[in-house]
Amino acid sequence: MTTETQLVTHTDFVAVPTRDYEAAAKFYGEVLGLPFSKRWGEMPGGEFETGNLTIAVMQSDAFGIEFAPHRHPIALRVDDVEAARAELESQGIEFGADTMDSGVCHMAFFADPDRNALMLHHRYAPEGEGP
Repeated sequence: MTTETQLVTHTDFVAVPTRDYEAAAKFYGEVLGLPFSKRWGEMPGGEFETGNLTIAVMQSDAFGIEFAPHRHPIALRVDDVEAARAELESQGIEFGADTMDSGVCHMAFFADPDRNALMLHHRYAPEGEGP
């Protein structure tokens, strides 16, 4: 490899573990409203699109992996954190704390049914501008 060649060119997907693929697929597809794009054949795994990143939900035990939820959140971009939060709360989703204002963005933390960490995120400050 030379310094002119980039090794990694894109991120294809991020894998999210689950104990119950059908329940997780319902959450990502129906509750979050993410478009479903692909089932992994007969395996309990499938892909949901966010616009710029694919979330691949996979039932851990079917792939020989011990289940452990992600503790660092996947930041899901929304136009309005409070409106998106209210919509999810109306569907029974609980948030861990009040919406946070970092000085450049709003963030609201919640989890999927397997306790994988997720976040509603909206950056309101112009790119490159900090608090």
